[in-house]
Amino acid sequence: MRGLYRLLTRWWTAFALAASLALLGAAHAFERFGGLAPCNLCLKQREVYWFAAAIALTATLWHVVSRGSRGTPRIAAFLLAVVFLTGAVTAVFHMGGELKWWELPATCSGGGDVNLESLAALALGTGPVEKVALCDAVAWSFLGLSMAGWNALISAALAVFSLLAAKRPKDARAPRN
Repeated sequence: MRGLYRLLTRWWTAFALAASLALLGAAHAFERFGGLAPCNLCLKQREVYWFAAAIALTATLWHVVSRGSRGTPRIAAFLLAVVFLTGAVTAVFHMGGELKWWELPATCSGGGDVNLESLAALALGTGPVEKVALCDAVAWSFLGLSMAGWNALISAALAVFSLLAAKRPKDARAPRN
């Protein structure tokens, strides 16, 4: 168990990169193959994983190129913790709106921009009819949690692991050469 912990904390940014890309892939698969259109808050939650992937990729490449024997940079792990925590807060806000705990902003109502060309195309039947995704509607759930609920749990767990990687004990870090 200790060996797994050392490996995980030492290469946390690589694991965070893989997790972020896997979650983005799953979100796009639900959209593409499951037919679940993302709402505005779903897209905001995806942005968090794109930021995390960028930070994790940069830190992992830095670690590999610099032949860092002390593990991944601690500042990157702290940044990842902040990014994942932001994702957890966004997901909880989204989940609370789905559960009607509070009102969501007007941008989540699916209104969108209306202009004369789109209205004319809709009236004539020549334009595409887009299915509007509402932020306060649960499109999919598993074991009683919506996608936003699962995203909140996963983001919070990734934030905790990021903090563990940033605060790993000295014995988990290799000595400097």
